[in-house]
Amino acid sequence: MAFRHPHDSEILRLALPAFGALVAEPLFLLTDSAIVGHLGTVPLGALGVAGQILSTFVSVCVFLAYGTTASVARQIGAGNLREAIRQGVDGIWLAALIGAVVITVGWPLAPAVVEAFGASAAVAPQAETYLHISLFGAPGMLIVLAGTGVLRGMQDTRTPLYVSVGMFTVNAALGAVFVLVLGWGIAGSAWATVLAQTGGAILYAGAVARGARRHGAPLRPDARGVRASASAGFNLMIRTLSLRVVLILGTAVAARMGDVEIAAHQIASNVWNLLAFALDAIAIAGQAITGRYLGASDAAGARAATRRMIQWGIAAGVLFALLVLAFRPWLPNVFTSDPSVRSQLLAALVVVALLEPIAGVVFVLDGVLIGAGDQGYLAVAGVIQTVAFLPAAWLVHAYGGGLVALWLAIGVWMAARLVTLGVRARDDAWLVMGAVRR
Repeated sequence: MAFRHPHDSEILRLALPAFGALVAEPLFLLTDSAIVGHLGTVPLGALGVAGQILSTFVSVCVFLAYGTTASVARQIGAGNLREAIRQGVDGIWLAALIGAVVITVGWPLAPAVVEAFGASAAVAPQAETYLHISLFGAPGMLIVLAGTGVLRGMQDTRTPLYVSVGMFTVNAALGAVFVLVLGWGIAGSAWATVLAQTGGAILYAGAVARGARRHGAPLRPDARGVRASASAGFNLMIRTLSLRVVLILGTAVAARMGDVEIAAHQIASNVWNLLAFALDAIAIAGQAITGRYLGASDAAGARAATRRMIQWGIAAGVLFALLVLAFRPWLPNVFTSDPSVRSQLLAALVVVALLEPIAGVVFVLDGVLIGAGDQGYLAVAGVIQTVAFLPAAWLVHAYGGGLVALWLAIGVWMAARLVTLGVRARDDAWLVMGAVRR
């Protein structure tokens, strides 16, 4: 693909730093998997269950980042810097409030949630330990999401990169010390992540506060603004919950296959997440660019940028597919010494690789429609996509399909996402102009 398109420099300026930041996010769990995997199959399976629960929580609250990116970018496109920052401040206060509620409600519910995932008697206690400790990182985790959305909307993806790299480095270093040196087991891995997330939240809050002072925006919470941020995220929550239902059911089906299968599925899922988030770098650029063009009432610019980003998504997906296939023989050795887990993982990675080109297009289209503020359609499409997945997942469970069959069912879901998002992108209904989507 020749880098001569007029939108290439803009896409690269936003996507390259976003790529680094997004890769750092799944590297948290990949690093934890590499460290905890040396403790044995049971701790690794426990991390898989707890990690899926926490990933679901973060994804449900991702509207703090995505919704903020879209609204701030529109205000930037319209030239309203003070209003853009004010919306970001309200998002951070909402994140802190949700985080406090999560700690209070989540602590007593943790055992029931782990049990719902079908973890074995050996895996469940360690999954509960990891989950209980990780709840203390919830406020920091959500503030990181909100702060990231503010900066992306302001067309700044470099600062999130620097913060994400710092968080990953702290998590890896502390995890190695707590688990491998001090012998804290899976609890050490959880504490390392909590400390890294809290440090990142402090950095983001400081960056937004400096921006507020520079542009004269208030730092105190505005009740109406906080309510508006929560209301705007409702459709995004439905869309995200639909996505998470698929991933949760996938983990539950794998857990009921056995400890070997859930351990292999956990590693395959983290590889998938690593590559999916990397592809999502172009989608992040799509959110910021689309919001800015629509805020400036430039529909032609939004269309042209979308077409080019789709081309980028296809090229990146093919590249990642080839990389997975090339490194597939050696990847299992990084995470586990169990030959049964290795065998299951080798087979699943073939399907993971084949899905990458589809994921490249799906993630770009998702980002463009989020940037356009088309959350209503995304909510409906998410439900349709999940309905398409459910029969495939049921067949795997009912007829004793293995891990490869489960990943093929996930492929059905990805195909449904490609169709529903592609149909919308060809229409003009998402091209709503102005600083605020009415």
